Amino acid sequence: MTELRIGAMPVTPPQVVIEALQQIETASVGHQRHTGFMSVSIQAVLPQQQARAGVAVTLAIPAMCSTLLHYALSQVRPGDMLVVDRLGDSRHACLGGAVARAARMAGVAGVIIDGPCTDVAEIIAEGLPVWCRGVSSVTTRQLDLGGTFNRPIACGGVPVLPGDIVLADASGVVVLPADEAADIADICIARETRVARTMQRLLDGEKLGDITRAVDKVNARLNPGATEGTQK
Repeated sequence: MTELRIGAMPVTPPQVVIEALQQIETASVGHQRHTGFMSVSIQAVLPQQQARAGVAVTLAIPAMCSTLLHYALSQVRPGDMLVVDRLGDSRHACLGGAVARAARMAGVAGVIIDGPCTDVAEIIAEGLPVWCRGVSSVTTRQLDLGGTFNRPIACGGVPVLPGDIVLADASGVVVLPADEAADIADICIARETRVARTMQRLLDGEKLGDITRAVDKVNARLNPGATEGTQK
């Protein structure tokens, strides 16, 4: 790639929406919708990674080149989620210790890479939340091969637009339309409140199948006549 295309920085969402999303888990979103979830191959570098959310700032960079990534790190704002399309490259790591420090100093909420990272210990030491496809010792260089910044990309098999909202945690990464993010957060917060009650009931000795009525449903399938009799 030699083309260079740069778009405007996306509008940042209300902080209250981001704070609400960071109260929930990606798995809670997965209970209500199945779209927008990146490949399960994209995992958090830190296994205990807490939820982070932010507006998507998108980047596509080719193979061995990270020139535009360094440019992007001079443009990102506190709270942005930098989402990087590696255009199919799975060999070259574009993020290591120095890039992680630059991203942390810029205040980004996290970095999502459809490719590998390197310098894992340094990334963890920096405290920068990173999600990627594994680790590589082969790194990118400043080759000025172009790319795109704040243009539509694909990451983890999901289309990502500048301005989308990204929620990521130890269970995965999901991309949400900005105009739906607040409602999704509200629904998931309510669900997690119900789950907390279920967890307490389990501690109190109740069986999961009784709480969810799965036992009743299976018994009804096994003994349809008994169910019909109770309905007469």
